[in-house]
Amino acid sequence: MTSLAEGTLMNTTDRHRAEHKESYACWLQYHKIEDAALVEEYRNWCGNLEILTVSLVMDSAQKELLRGISSMIGSEPDIFAETTSPSGLVLATMESLGGRIIVDFNQLNDDGYVIKAVEEAGQKHIYLVGKKDAGVLYASFHLLRLLQNRENIKKLDILENPKNQLRMINHWDNMDNSIERGYAGLSIFYKDNQFTNEWNRIEDYARLLASVGINGVSINNVNVHKVETNLITSEFLPKVAETAGIFRAYGIKTFLSINYASPISLGDLTTADPLDPSVREWWKTKAKEIYQYIPDFGGFLVKADSEHRPGPFTYNRNHADGSNMLAEALEPFGGIVIWRCFVYNCLQDWRDRSTDRARAAYDHFKPLDGQFHTNVILQIKNGPMDFQVREAVSPLFGAMEKTNQMLEFQIAQEYTGQQRHLCYLVPQWKEVLDFETYAKGEGSPVKRVVDGSLFNNKFSGIAAVSNIGNDYNWTGHTLAQANLYGYGRLTWNPDLSAEAITSEWIEQTFGHDEAVMETVSQMLLDSWRIYENYTSPLGVGWMVNPHHHYGPNVDGYEYSVWGTYHFADCHGIGVDRTVKTGTGYTSQYFKENEAMYESLETCPDELLLFFHHVPYTHVLKSGETVIQHIYNTHFEGVEQAKRLVQNWTELKDKIDGERYEDILKRLQEQAEHAKEWRDIINTYFYRKSGIQDELNRKIY
Repeated sequence: MTSLAEGTLMNTTDRHRAEHKESYACWLQYHKIEDAALVEEYRNWCGNLEILTVSLVMDSAQKELLRGISSMIGSEPDIFAETTSPSGLVLATMESLGGRIIVDFNQLNDDGYVIKAVEEAGQKHIYLVGKKDAGVLYASFHLLRLLQNRENIKKLDILENPKNQLRMINHWDNMDNSIERGYAGLSIFYKDNQFTNEWNRIEDYARLLASVGINGVSINNVNVHKVETNLITSEFLPKVAETAGIFRAYGIKTFLSINYASPISLGDLTTADPLDPSVREWWKTKAKEIYQYIPDFGGFLVKADSEHRPGPFTYNRNHADGSNMLAEALEPFGGIVIWRCFVYNCLQDWRDRSTDRARAAYDHFKPLDGQFHTNVILQIKNGPMDFQVREAVSPLFGAMEKTNQMLEFQIAQEYTGQQRHLCYLVPQWKEVLDFETYAKGEGSPVKRVVDGSLFNNKFSGIAAVSNIGNDYNWTGHTLAQANLYGYGRLTWNPDLSAEAITSEWIEQTFGHDEAVMETVSQMLLDSWRIYENYTSPLGVGWMVNPHHHYGPNVDGYEYSVWGTYHFADCHGIGVDRTVKTGTGYTSQYFKENEAMYESLETCPDELLLFFHHVPYTHVLKSGETVIQHIYNTHFEGVEQAKRLVQNWTELKDKIDGERYEDILKRLQEQAEHAKEWRDIINTYFYRKSGIQDELNRKIY
């Protein structure tokens, strides 16, 4: 029997589906195809479904194909099982395909698939074949993407494997319904320190994730508070198991963030020392209990010894000691430990210029290379600081060849406009993934480190902090849906171009109008640089209001004292991270990158202030001085933000009213906020430097 509360929650989801159809559906629109000839062609190839494998995941594939095909071509396919069907789709795994078509399964990994169109004996079949059922699900979404984009399907012959083994979303959701760094409403999982039971919405979310190849999700905040500590107890494990069941049907494993001090908080122990036998036994017993509820539980995500979180440092142990203890507990069940490398002392004296937060992760973890168990993965943020609009790539990538590594992005725009500003992050992520580490000489980009191919790692992948909440459009800013879509596609295949991913998303989300395609594509692809222009110059970062990280405040970051993160004075600006005169951070890179960043002559302008403290009159490679660059980019950024509004208004009659108005309001806010950034930043540096703008523009 459904309770009143549950019924209310379910109705909220149904109402969102009905009242906000396009906004809620994201890129799974499945709009009716108006081209009669194309409908007939698709019906000939997709008018029936033959299902040769039975499983929960195959059921999900079947449901999605029925939903998508019937919506697009106006008639629902008939279902056939274990018999040869007339023309239509054939869904099979390696075990069930038999000899219907020849597939070299040695070319497929566990999530890989083949899509092949075959005309045989007067019938037209498209085979969706995976090594396992998850591959069939991904093939189904791939085919639906082709249909949405009105592609020719007559000669399909596709073989796809994800490049990354683990493709994960990290939620920072709290059980009081809040989301740390959440900008799209409240949690879809929790309310009032209980699970919401909003299972329909969670299933729709699982559909979105599976459609772009996500196969792992952690469902609670890495900062594990008192109530969330209990998620690994019998009080909440039945609900965790129910949630995991929804994700399981879409090929997604469920993970939990844990409190490292759980043996004290939940048990009767007085210590959480990872080398204490009683602590080790406590975690082994706890792991066994969790797997009794969730047999395919993914494992633990751990933030330890940073920003007041407990960890092994309390007991004079290192991070290998701490993670290995958990790894041993999970190993019998096939679980993994994802150990975050975001470790630094937030109570350091930041006025000391030799103190450099950027050094922290490398200094803590590099000496431990080779000491981690094989089911431990170190999760490393894309940069050494904290998801800034521009920062150097973390030197930890490639530095630990004997240790599993995965990359952490942030889809949530904590420092990039918080989903109130348009800031499309796929171009930024592409730069990170393509960054040459030189770990094994040329040809060692980050993407080869984190996909495991460079060092033949047992476990590897990419994770990102989620940007979704219970807003009717999931992401607050409708255009922020592109970041979630783009993250999934890029994690599946880092070699995809930003332009290709962008076009895919626009067609599935807004349709095929050429003006919409061209305008929205340009807006998205330009937006990261636009945001950078009116906020933080030349890689220096921060300059945001403390704690909530939104809006300009040049000296305001909570762990900064008197501008520590940029060291601006009347003479110059920037952080000296060189070996010769600074913190020595550049030495953490392989020699080719160390030499590039160490020298003022070869350091890229966009990272100049990340690596060097220079006079305001220092001349950039562009020919501008640093101070003039600050003035110019902030004025330019405002004009660019205004043009985003203007470009969007030209699409008024081509976008449904709800999404048009929602996006317009966000862009208008962005344009106004860009002015605030411009005026505060330019005024600060005019007063600090005493140098006039060469163009004599108004600076307050």
